[in-house]
Amino acid sequence: MGDIIKVKHLFKLYRVGEDVVRALNGVDFAIQEGEFCAIVGKSGSGKSTLLNMLAGLEKPTRGEIVIAGEHIEGLSENELVRFRREHVGFIFQSFHLIGSMNAVENVALPLAFRGVPKEKRLKEADKMLDLVKLTKHKKHMPNQMSGGQQQRVGVARALVVDPQIIFADEPTGNLDSNTSKQVMELMKSVVKKQNKTLVMVTHDNELASYADRVFHILDGEIVKIENKREEREYETD
Repeated sequence: MGDIIKVKHLFKLYRVGEDVVRALNGVDFAIQEGEFCAIVGKSGSGKSTLLNMLAGLEKPTRGEIVIAGEHIEGLSENELVRFRREHVGFIFQSFHLIGSMNAVENVALPLAFRGVPKEKRLKEADKMLDLVKLTKHKKHMPNQMSGGQQQRVGVARALVVDPQIIFADEPTGNLDSNTSKQVMELMKSVVKKQNKTLVMVTHDNELASYADRVFHILDGEIVKIENKREEREYETD
């Protein structure tokens, strides 16, 4: 189990009028393959900026981001598109499902962008919906599904491209607390089963407690790292 993500001396500075805002102020950490990590902080702490940089959606002011052995801070826009396509799946707060497509078609969509033939795409999507326990809802349109079911479709869609890493941004932000817990349990078990690395951003400490490790971020700096997996193992001994 090596490190799949390494971040060194990461800074992101913004100019706001006369002031310089340090959205990230020298962040260092590593995430292992197959690990579920949560990045927790209040609004404005820098957590979304950090996630965007790990996903290659924003460039750091300075610092290094090495993902799956590749330095992504120096990649061009086209190279970043290729990198994301080959390595990354996304789960968003708003489910981003296409209203005119049923669950299977929504899950198959990322494979269509890769030019996978229709029959194969639908077969893969079908398998992923079984994995997220939506066997009975495959032909349902988004408006026929609850929020929790729609987010399960979102999880299946992130997994269908067989990514090494899944980035989740407030993935349960639009769900009630009971449904949130179900989706978190599901995400946790599915990524373990598939040996994926999951990096989740949230403001909610309770949701973060599902992770193996929790990075607490404040004013652009990681102030504490909690090892939840060790705590859980200690409690069960």
